[in-house]
Amino acid sequence: MTTTDDADLSRPDLGGRYGVWRRGLDLDGALAATLEGLGYGAVWVGGSPDASLGKPEELLAATQTLVVGTGIVNIWTAAADDVSMATRHLLDTYGDRFVLGVGSGHREASGAKAATPYQALVEYLDTLVADGVPRTNLVLAALGPRVLGLARDRTAGAHPYLVTPEHTREAREILGSAPVLVPEQHVVLDTDVARARSVARAGLANYLGMANYRNSWLRLGFTEDDLAGGGSDRLVDAVVVHGDPAAVAARLAEHLDAGADQVAVQLVAGEPGEAAGDGFARLAAELGLG
Repeated sequence: MTTTDDADLSRPDLGGRYGVWRRGLDLDGALAATLEGLGYGAVWVGGSPDASLGKPEELLAATQTLVVGTGIVNIWTAAADDVSMATRHLLDTYGDRFVLGVGSGHREASGAKAATPYQALVEYLDTLVADGVPRTNLVLAALGPRVLGLARDRTAGAHPYLVTPEHTREAREILGSAPVLVPEQHVVLDTDVARARSVARAGLANYLGMANYRNSWLRLGFTEDDLAGGGSDRLVDAVVVHGDPAAVAARLAEHLDAGADQVAVQLVAGEPGEAAGDGFARLAAELGLG
């Protein structure tokens, strides 16, 4: 356990233990209002929101209490000064319902400039802080120990993606007790195991070729064989929870027991033909939300 906790660190109010992670292209004000009504505390906007933060503002304007975070703004595609200006506007307009999540993305998508992202992250944070973005409303996408340490020392916490409860436990050890920890969890709400694994593999296909996720899974004890051929059943089942709402709720509870403050559910798919809102409603009922 790290001994560098700041007991006075202000923590963002995440609205509850359960949130939703969803690509910005698949989010609108109506769905955000539905999720708020179902009792989810936060929505994390994926797909690298642009520097204007227009999508988070759309969701904030359509809701009353929902916390909206970015999961995440990519430091290579969104200029820090522009992000700072947009963040201050959202905080001035909607208060602490906005949380800015930033990260370095994937070197495979961002090119050679992203080969050594740590210093770039430090400099990006320097600019955000100098421009008046409060630490309370700032989190980092963090997988490995070094960036988790940066999240602990410079921000309000961490928002890891594609992780297991074991990673959550290790991340909490590094962060200490003060910072927030919001892991994302892939979910397939389908009790047909073969079909659910097929959907899960399709969702993991791109990530299996990305060094940051591969390295994270290898640190967790998976092998190169687990990462080959679309991913072993062992890997797929560990990273993507599938089954009925009770099975999903049990996995989310594992993250919470391991030290997460909130788990951000990414509903990859539900039963065949089921609308996203219906899947989120079934899960909300199992979680006792609303």
